[in-house]
Amino acid sequence: MPERVADQLLDIARRLDSSPDYRLHEDENGFVLELISERRVCYTLEKPVNVASVPQRSPFRYPGGKTWLVPYIRDWLRSANSRPARLLEPFAGGGIVSLTVAFERLARHVIFGEMDEGVAAVWRVILNGQADWLAKQLLSFELTHEKVSAVLGRPATELREKAFQTILRNRVQRGGIMAAGAGLVKTGENGRGLNSRWYPQTLAQRIRAINRIKDRLSFVHGDGFKLIDEHKAESDAAFYIDPPYTLAARRLYTVWQIDHRRLFADMAACKGDVLMSYDNTVEIARLAKEYGFQTRAIAMKNTHHAKVTELLIGKNLSWVPENVV
Repeated sequence: MPERVADQLLDIARRLDSSPDYRLHEDENGFVLELISERRVCYTLEKPVNVASVPQRSPFRYPGGKTWLVPYIRDWLRSANSRPARLLEPFAGGGIVSLTVAFERLARHVIFGEMDEGVAAVWRVILNGQADWLAKQLLSFELTHEKVSAVLGRPATELREKAFQTILRNRVQRGGIMAAGAGLVKTGENGRGLNSRWYPQTLAQRIRAINRIKDRLSFVHGDGFKLIDEHKAESDAAFYIDPPYTLAARRLYTVWQIDHRRLFADMAACKGDVLMSYDNTVEIARLAKEYGFQTRAIAMKNTHHAKVTELLIGKNLSWVPENVV
């Protein structure tokens, strides 16, 4: 590189480093420079977020996954006067929000929970010293109908076997659905059958990347309401709530029953900030109004690529642009 160009680049780097408008953070791909000033462009999206533009961090392909919501999560947490001490996600599922917040340091620590035993096994294995074992299992597994049926048909006797079985099930069953009755992928993407969503190299990379930032994450296997109760008096905590939805939960999830009224009451009692995402129904809109929350309909695409809306619900949604739908 010519010396003159190198000097100019160094000068630009120094000015960016001293600017209050930018922040340098590290993720698994290296260092990323982000515009963080109040003048930054928010995600004023009249169209659904292109999920291909959002870093894919989770090893799961989750029904109802929130990759599309990541730009809004960033704007929500950055709109606060100070970075939250903790991000709480009591119904984490595939965990894309918790993982994004941890990787991008949008909160000082992330606590996420899940009641489903299989999903919990995956997070416990990744964060408790066996991530490399799980990655190697994925890389070495020969994906055939016979071997898939053998793994899914036998009871898992160890936690790490349960974790591998869960990821396999999530990747080879239709739509990533792990609830009873979900069948195996038949034709799949481009006629690839079981291999349609089986990317062992990518999955191993994601698992190892999560393991490298495990000090930023705490996982709790158990009741999300209990996790909320333990932290709802903390004014420096932020709660992201994405519960099993009222319409499709029974079909999609193993653990799906939830008291939505109780959840709204608990969120209204939280001292910290709250953001919830829900299906856009009259019932949920009424609950939000009853408990004093603001709502905003947000465009997204479902698994069939149809444009639909979901509700963002919070104590203060002034950070959400008016023309997002």
